[in-house]
Amino acid sequence: MPRLNYKIILHIMGLLLLCNGGFMLFAVIISWYYNDGVAMQISTASLLTMFVGTLLMFATRGHRKEIKKREGYIVVTFGWIFMALSGTLPYILSEAIPSFTNAFFETMSGYTTTGASILNDIESIPKGILFWRSLTHWIGGMGIIVLAIAILPLLGIGGMQLFAAEAPGPSADKLKPRITDTAKRLWLIYVLYTIAETILLKVAGMSMFDAINHSLSTLSTGGFSTKNASVAYWNDQPLIQYIIIVFMFLAGSNFVLSYFSFKGRIQKVIHDDEFKWYSIFIISFTVISALIIYYQADITISSITHPMVWGRAESAFRHSLFQVLTVVTTTGFVSADYTLWTPFLTVFFFGIMFLGGSAGSTSGGVKVMRHLILIRNGITEFKRSLHPNAILPVRYNGKSINKEIVFNILGFFILYMLSFIIGALVFAFMGLDFETAIGGSASSLGNIGPALGALGPVNNYDVLPAAGKWWSSFLMLIGRLELFTVLILLTPFFWRNR
Repeated sequence: MPRLNYKIILHIMGLLLLCNGGFMLFAVIISWYYNDGVAMQISTASLLTMFVGTLLMFATRGHRKEIKKREGYIVVTFGWIFMALSGTLPYILSEAIPSFTNAFFETMSGYTTTGASILNDIESIPKGILFWRSLTHWIGGMGIIVLAIAILPLLGIGGMQLFAAEAPGPSADKLKPRITDTAKRLWLIYVLYTIAETILLKVAGMSMFDAINHSLSTLSTGGFSTKNASVAYWNDQPLIQYIIIVFMFLAGSNFVLSYFSFKGRIQKVIHDDEFKWYSIFIISFTVISALIIYYQADITISSITHPMVWGRAESAFRHSLFQVLTVVTTTGFVSADYTLWTPFLTVFFFGIMFLGGSAGSTSGGVKVMRHLILIRNGITEFKRSLHPNAILPVRYNGKSINKEIVFNILGFFILYMLSFIIGALVFAFMGLDFETAIGGSASSLGNIGPALGALGPVNNYDVLPAAGKWWSSFLMLIGRLELFTVLILLTPFFWRNR
């Protein structure tokens, strides 16, 4: 195995830091506009980040312009870590979050689009910092690596290996032959959706600041809000919640399908297996939970909804649909505390934490595509036991799937469940109760945010001990980067030079 090209790795780290520092300047503008007193601190954070990034790029300017699979894994994993480390600076320098552990947790939660927070009074935080907090979601949502892919050709570097390592889901559909064109088109759709939601939320009654922040969080399936009560703050304005519902659904679906829709290829969207079952799951789960809320959780409904707003049936439907989408797409917004509805729904929402959105979306979790292939493979094995000599391929979108892909998905699912179990055991070892431990593990690994027990929808992660916050951050990272990308770096054979 050839030696690692460390210079190109550090060069890309410098590029990422340069981009990150540039994004911080947007927070400086917001801070200056609202005169919240932290513009200078955010500016300092931005300049420091860009200085280190420029230094790294300058020091490695003579690098060999070649990046292979091993370098790709390192760039993606350490790129996320470098981004999180530099992203803590606005929090620490402004003293909005003076503790490094807490600042790193909040930043990692932002970039991995988890939405778990340690802040107890969000509304007291300066607006420039709140905007930076939401912006970390937006950057991480589509992937800072995809953004870098759009820039790398300028440096004479191909980015296929990076995209293969970072792209959400078991496969990465290419819209055009060149990966750079793919990245640009995905980002364009991402930006257009963000602008559209911002305008709609503003028209529906949100302030411009709240509209921008919630759009950044929705399209990234992140979940950071500018309000302590999250989206429940607007429970008496159903239109706002319905707008967020629509964009959560879009963010949780494959962005490639959005591209096909814009091109008028609607049939490709309608006949896509994953999109079809993604929609069926959401509709089915919504109907189940809405019926249970309507008939068994009357007191809770009246406590979370403005009196007489469109009636009890609409209220049950809206909160059910909102919470199903926010968990399935791993967005993590809160319109109600689902742990107070019924014991069945508490377990129900815990179960759907393992579903995830579509491959090629900004959501986390296992992904609908993987579940479909696992289920179809199981059915095929049943058939094979009755007809041992028959040729029975696993099909997806009408095509036979290579066995290697099936084995890869089986391996991923086993590794995901093992990571969940180990994650829960570590939390339990730290003294967390059973419900909090399993909820925290599932939520961190799936990049969801709200969990169970002490980490429920109306609570936050500040209750975790310092070690618990670092462990949760690690689970967020491996969950966001699809397990293999990070865990392969922990194997000794990965680092051997032969």
